[in-house]
Amino acid sequence: MILRSNSNRGLFIHLFFLILVCFSASCVTQRHVEYLQDPDNGIKSFDEASMPDYRIKPNDELYILVSSFDDPAANIFTNTVQQQAFNSGIIQPYGASLMSYTIDREGFLLMPLVGRISVRDKTVTETSEIIKKDLSNVLNQPFVSVKLVNRYVSVLGEVRAPGHFSFSQDKLSIYDAIGLAGDITDYGNREKVILVRNEDGKNSRINLNLTSSDILSSEYYNLRPNDIVYVKPLKNKFWGMREFPFTIIFSTITTGLLIYNVLQ
Repeated sequence: MILRSNSNRGLFIHLFFLILVCFSASCVTQRHVEYLQDPDNGIKSFDEASMPDYRIKPNDELYILVSSFDDPAANIFTNTVQQQAFNSGIIQPYGASLMSYTIDREGFLLMPLVGRISVRDKTVTETSEIIKKDLSNVLNQPFVSVKLVNRYVSVLGEVRAPGHFSFSQDKLSIYDAIGLAGDITDYGNREKVILVRNEDGKNSRINLNLTSSDILSSEYYNLRPNDIVYVKPLKNKFWGMREFPFTIIFSTITTGLLIYNVLQ
């Protein structure tokens, strides 16, 4: 009986240490879930992150609003109902794309009365001025407003609500995008966030550290349309309390001990 008691006691001690190791491996510390970590708790200023003007590319979609001073010919471009709906925010991005102009593979925009206009690598403001100049010979004091319709970012990986998100503002920071995805989960690695960006036909992979305050002045702080953000998981997730089948393991060990005692 003494031998059996010592054997059971040793088995329970080993089981206790096994549970302790698993629990320690599954822990996520406060350092893992904090953003903008800085040893200095005082106020620290950063230069505003650079954000160059977006350059129009092939397959971009532009919403173009054309109006003119007492000239009904401007209605050929956009009707009044569509103008009011878009300006009031009723039309969502997917709906706005149905009323937009698509830039062809060669970077040209095709418009009624004007024909093909080269807008590749032009900003939205420059495109507006080009169209206005071309319409001056057709309309009386034309007014042209150009907006980029296809403003989307994708946020994937260890976030609470991954997906493909549209935005209308000119600037969308990396933190804004993560906010749209419901924030990073406790098992997301905030030190290893990957940004995928397409520039001049080439995809770039950029590593970002969201726990460093230096991100505030980084050129990658503000996202561009069609950027992809991927949050890598922590190694702790493999041993995570939510994923690890502790209930099954405990039940198996308990059943094994019960059978062992009965057989003894």
